[in-house]
Amino acid sequence: MKSGKTRRERVITDEVAGYITRVEELSYEVKVQDVMTRDVKVATPDMRMVEVLELFREFRISGAPVASKGELVGIISIEDLIRALRGGDMAAPVSEYMSSSVITVKAFHPVVEALKVFTQTRVGRLPVVDEFGKLVGIITKGDITRGLLRALQSTYQEEELRRYRASHLFDDIVSDRTSLILRYTVKARDFVRGGRASSSIKRALLRLGAHPQIARRCGIAVYEAEMNLIIHTTNGGTIRVEIEPHQIYMEAVDDGPGIENVDLAMQPGYSTAPEEIRELGFGAGMGLRNIQRCVDELSLESTPGVGTRLKMHIYLSEGREQLRERGDEIKSMTRQEMKQRSSRDDSSGDH
Repeated sequence: MKSGKTRRERVITDEVAGYITRVEELSYEVKVQDVMTRDVKVATPDMRMVEVLELFREFRISGAPVASKGELVGIISIEDLIRALRGGDMAAPVSEYMSSSVITVKAFHPVVEALKVFTQTRVGRLPVVDEFGKLVGIITKGDITRGLLRALQSTYQEEELRRYRASHLFDDIVSDRTSLILRYTVKARDFVRGGRASSSIKRALLRLGAHPQIARRCGIAVYEAEMNLIIHTTNGGTIRVEIEPHQIYMEAVDDGPGIENVDLAMQPGYSTAPEEIRELGFGAGMGLRNIQRCVDELSLESTPGVGTRLKMHIYLSEGREQLRERGDEIKSMTRQEMKQRSSRDDSSGDH
């Protein structure tokens, strides 16, 4: 059995982990379909470039998908239009200027996957397709920014009450060791449900009164582990999280195919994802790097033909009080104070 293990010299504090912002957290939760533009203005291959100019001018857009008989065949942008204008070729058909190599994103992907594609390709817009490849929208970085801002403005008062109730879960339990164990089954190639386990775990931690940064770090680490099970395994696997007063232990386990070279797999950018997975925007080889960024200790054990076990630890230096302090504060608040505190907490989580 091959294994790779990294251990940090000290526990990450909230100050050190502060760059994991509330916006970054939301980028793993909000779906592309929640922020995309649904009313897509579409060009056709036989349209003249002068017609594209009018289309862009009328609807104040800078690009559009090109479709023929309902099939996505290309994309036309303002840069293509400028080339036609400079060449005095505005009577030419769109097919002569459009980009026929189209990069798309799935509607059910979290927006973080669209952001990865934008960073890797530097394109200005991405056509959005459903699980059957049908065009259902278009997304830009501006759409993502506006969508995340709307999510940031959501009220947290009801969630605060839930957190208060959950934070007293262990109050009347007396034992030598108390822990809460959460288990999730993840199916191979189930991209539609990808991210559900990580969202559920993060929500549970917040309701238990964990600091938002701790919940965010756990959420991102489990998301990447969850996507690895979806992308790389034969039969999927399980996510197990054990929450204790002094630590949070997370593990992802599968039964194959296993990793041939664990040391190589730990290197940023290395990926064994097949081409069809890469075409979906996954498998960039940064999953383990993102996990390392969020956890205090990571261990990867794998045997080819048998399976892989990924172990992750986050240590809670403040112990049980860290999980209960927030609930005790909320208990003494009036409803108005709760609203003000919620607003302050949400604001402080963005920096």
